[in-house]
Amino acid sequence: MRVPFRLVDVFAEAAFGGNQLCVVPDVPEGLDDATMQALAMEMGFSETTYVTAYRPTGYDIRIFTPEVELPFAGHPTLGTAFTLAREGRVGAQTVQHCTAGDIPVRIDLDGARAIMRQLAPVFGREVEDRAAVAAAAGLELDDLVCALPIVPVSTGIPHLMVPVANDEALRRASRDDRGCERVCADADSAESLYLFTVRGDGDVRARMFDRFPTIGEDPATGSAAGPLGAYLAMHELAGMPGTVTVAQGEQVGRPSFLQVETTRDGDDWLIHVGGGVRHMGEGFFDL
Repeated sequence: MRVPFRLVDVFAEAAFGGNQLCVVPDVPEGLDDATMQALAMEMGFSETTYVTAYRPTGYDIRIFTPEVELPFAGHPTLGTAFTLAREGRVGAQTVQHCTAGDIPVRIDLDGARAIMRQLAPVFGREVEDRAAVAAAAGLELDDLVCALPIVPVSTGIPHLMVPVANDEALRRASRDDRGCERVCADADSAESLYLFTVRGDGDVRARMFDRFPTIGEDPATGSAAGPLGAYLAMHELAGMPGTVTVAQGEQVGRPSFLQVETTRDGDDWLIHVGGGVRHMGEGFFDL
């Protein structure tokens, strides 16, 4: 069995930045779940996506990390939609159907960018053991912003929002394997600790410490940047509601820039997350 794939960098302003993604645009008949998971591990990126069906309005997708299948993820959504639009399989406006729900995506091929509208944010239970969170991030309790809550927020998959006092502390943070797994499990089974610091209006730096050591620190996390936009808007930080650029990935050599727009939508927040996408290559697996 031959399984073609494409490689793209997402939330990248230039090649070799952003977060790497493997896209399988045509799933061969007989490619089972176990093999999809094995190929994601073989590739070793944060995620690998499989397009399982096409519809007039969009497509169906499955998303795998090296460890598990996810109901939703950010850079896989943008990278897959961009890849399919680039190949003429979908239009400039399309809808991705994943386990979490339907995600509308707009693609600008000339500008090499894509933007998605995420699901409405859901705030979880505030974490009380702040010392455990600090330890999991290799920080001291005083490195966290005491006036702000540590809380999981989800727009399809939960991430734990962890406000850090300043840029120096954020750069000093160091992921602890067992601590991250334990804290995430206790926080509504969050996917990660999403550490962030506000540097000014429209300017935030973030780091994502995944619950699993196979991913470790993720260079660009759209599924966490959207929840962060809702968190910032709720607490009126970084000039939000409005727009903010989240810089991520510098510490792992993959500079990434995520544009987040948060506006009020009745009693909810309307969240858009976008960024640059670069096609990097293609190939195939021989099974």
